[in-house]
Amino acid sequence: MKKNKNTIIIIAAVAIIALWAISTYNGLVTAEERVSAQWANVESQYQRRADLIPNLVATVRGYAAHESETLEGVVAARARATQITVNPDNLTPERLQEFQAAQGELSSALGRLMMITENYPDLKANQNFLQLQAQLEGTENRIAVERQRFNEEVRKFNTMVRSFPRNIMVSIVGGFEEKPNFQAEAGASQAPRVEF
Repeated sequence: MKKNKNTIIIIAAVAIIALWAISTYNGLVTAEERVSAQWANVESQYQRRADLIPNLVATVRGYAAHESETLEGVVAARARATQITVNPDNLTPERLQEFQAAQGELSSALGRLMMITENYPDLKANQNFLQLQAQLEGTENRIAVERQRFNEEVRKFNTMVRSFPRNIMVSIVGGFEEKPNFQAEAGASQAPRVEF
């Protein structure tokens, strides 16, 4: 009788540990998938911005043909930014920094492009330009929102990976590494200097 009772207790304990392990593992997989899905949302918004740029450049080019250096800079920055891709399964701080640097270069080039428009009153009144500018501003806001959501999913995932007793499960099964967050770019706390 005592042997049966001990066997039942052992089986129940093993079952509880197995259920905990399965639940923990599945929770980690779900959290990692949320990070990947949110990364796809971030990339989607960056792609939307990249898709708008050729139309914006073409519209400005019609008015400001002699500003070719700035226009070519935007096109080149767009090309570099779209060449860098980051796999969410292999998201390292270095790759994320490289991605951010390329996107930052594109943002800077777009800023210079927008400053050119100050010299062209007809361009500023052009409906195509105004619509593209509004879409680009909306896209920049969407990018900021998606980056914030991505950081939130990364925070949740990293908390799960580092929390006890899940961290024991992570060390046993492996494959769940902490994910990097988007960080503010160097000098982001300084107001940009606008010179004409």
